[in-house]
Amino acid sequence: MAKDEVVLLDAYVSMFGMRVRLALAEKGVEYEYREEDLANKSPLLLQMNPVHKKIPVLIHNGKPVCESLVIVQYIDEVWKDKSPLLPSEPYQRAQARFWADYIDKKIYDAGRKLWTTKGEELESSKKAFIEIMKVLEGELGDKSYFGGENFGFVDVALIPFYSWFDAYETCANFSVEEHCPKLIAWAKRCMERETVSKSLADPKKIYDFVLLMKKKFGIE
Repeated sequence: MAKDEVVLLDAYVSMFGMRVRLALAEKGVEYEYREEDLANKSPLLLQMNPVHKKIPVLIHNGKPVCESLVIVQYIDEVWKDKSPLLPSEPYQRAQARFWADYIDKKIYDAGRKLWTTKGEELESSKKAFIEIMKVLEGELGDKSYFGGENFGFVDVALIPFYSWFDAYETCANFSVEEHCPKLIAWAKRCMERETVSKSLADPKKIYDFVLLMKKKFGIE
């Protein structure tokens, strides 16, 4: 097999897939993109990720790497010739991993509730989501990026969710910027990077996807 044959099994609207696309873009890695129909998963996906049966899966020279944050760290370690995404100092690396883990454990479920709930549950979901964002804004502080002056691991972990903010805000009738202006300023700063803007999904297409899902699950 040719050296560095890279295939990405992904779904366009997936924030987890966007992380991997972004990391590959940051490292300048060429790869073959394969869009998965998550309602009818390919035999290759089931073969390459038999445990979770989920995207994204990075297949590097025939070997699969699964779970988005694990994949991003793998990309960072394999393609070392480009700017590192994780800090070199052990404590800073640990901090970056901590915040990426916080993002993973908190935002997806909180965001999903913004378009799958209504009434009092939606109101409490909104408050919970805003609190999570405020914690992240507190960690960001006055820094350009989460790691300081350089775009890095935590930024890669978080920025894909920004492409979902429009859908969250429209469905739940609120504004993240109103509560967390520094966080939105950070997101806009990230979007000025070509690697970011080209890796993230179009918010309009995400909103259309959410409307489809709401219809499919009978959520009005």
